[in-house]
Amino acid sequence: MNKWMKLLLLLSAIFLCGVLFIGQQVYTKHTLNEISFSVASGASSHAVANALQNKDLIDSAWLFRLAARLAGTATQIKAGEYLFSGNMSVMDVLNKLVAGDVQLHRVTVPEGMRTQEVLQLLASHTGGSLLDWQSALIAVLQDDEQEGRLLPETYTYSKPIRPKEILLSMWQAQQVVLKEIKPESEENIRIMASIIEKETSLDAERPLVSAAIHNRLRLGMPLQMDPTVIYGIWKRDGVFSGNIQRKDLKKDTPWNTYTRRGLPPTPICNPGAASLRAAAKPADVSYVYFVADGSGGHAFASTLSEHQANVRKWVKLERKRNAREKAK
Repeated sequence: MNKWMKLLLLLSAIFLCGVLFIGQQVYTKHTLNEISFSVASGASSHAVANALQNKDLIDSAWLFRLAARLAGTATQIKAGEYLFSGNMSVMDVLNKLVAGDVQLHRVTVPEGMRTQEVLQLLASHTGGSLLDWQSALIAVLQDDEQEGRLLPETYTYSKPIRPKEILLSMWQAQQVVLKEIKPESEENIRIMASIIEKETSLDAERPLVSAAIHNRLRLGMPLQMDPTVIYGIWKRDGVFSGNIQRKDLKKDTPWNTYTRRGLPPTPICNPGAASLRAAAKPADVSYVYFVADGSGGHAFASTLSEHQANVRKWVKLERKRNAREKAK
């Protein structure tokens, strides 16, 4: 065997050992303790590799770049926020970044919030600007009325935050419910559902409140729903004290259903799916009155005399409760 052949064999052996060593390093797993890592939009694999090494997610930026080139994925790393934990190799880290397996966050929007309150909640939860969320909502709804068009629910999102995408998903979620119930007038259903949402938090009562609204409209009676008065005051003044008074019921606004008959011009909050369904399918009852029953629910009545009796019961319960409070 001549010296060139020996040299070739030696170089081949060195190369093979190098490949085996690199392969071992690329696939050797290390324990990671929940490390958050962000990839900026447009970041190069070189910058990502250096950042990964600085975060102690990998031992060698050079090895990461080499693995990315050999895998042909150096330009396929996705921007976003990632959470790394458990036993992971360099290849595991690379595959997660290429797959865009970003960290998901959750935000719960409660039923009955005004749209402005929803935007404030989202801005606070995501650490974003309220102005950005307001602009995104305008982009989603165009010239449509903003109140009552977002479905309260728990939503998942990833970073970087995209307000328009999140709000669009909330609007689309409501559209799914509306297509399911197929109302004659989506706007009227939104308005009635928003009143139902504000009047009761009990699922069993929603169809009953809906029936009272439908029956009053059918009979030409004013709705006389306190939450509509409160919303009108908020729309007019930008604030509400929290305590509705008798004099407030007489102050006319487009939403005051004591001074105006029929439905208010817009929803007064963002109703949940249960209230939307109840608005479209009221209970088959003759109720036109309801009042708090002192236990968290309401007492319903079909006649004024029944209603007045229920009111007297509620007043009596309130007096007893106030007396107990004063005695403490």
